[in-house]
Amino acid sequence: MATFISHSPAETEQFGFAWGRQAHAGLVIALSGELGAGKTQLVRGLARGLGATTRVHSPTFTLVNEYPGGRLTLFHLDLYRLEGPEQIHTAGLDEFFHPGGVTVIEWAERLETAGSISTPAALWRARIEVLGETERRITYEDSGA
Repeated sequence: MATFISHSPAETEQFGFAWGRQAHAGLVIALSGELGAGKTQLVRGLARGLGATTRVHSPTFTLVNEYPGGRLTLFHLDLYRLEGPEQIHTAGLDEFFHPGGVTVIEWAERLETAGSISTPAALWRARIEVLGETERRITYEDSGA
């Protein structure tokens, strides 16, 4: 496990940018953290690091946003409104767990109960915790990178 302390939204985005520069096809990033922790901010940086130029929005109501145009396509999923494995499967999200590009999953803790979803070959996990008004602790690990 590693930890990064971000002191501003810009630093969180820069952290994501560094991840985007390292990302490779097939990578899945499982993000968790409370509302307003900065998950989407990190994804904005990741998209920039991949070279995507479109504006990143939280996919809470669409479930999946796709950002092509960079060196790899970014698939941005949000499981906030889904409860349990049946809804994840019914929503057709399984295909994004083994992407041709990079997938980021907000509210990834909802996958813990999804049982039959196979683990991606390259999975990075990150948790963002609110420490103060602009300060965040990002704890992360990667397996299969």
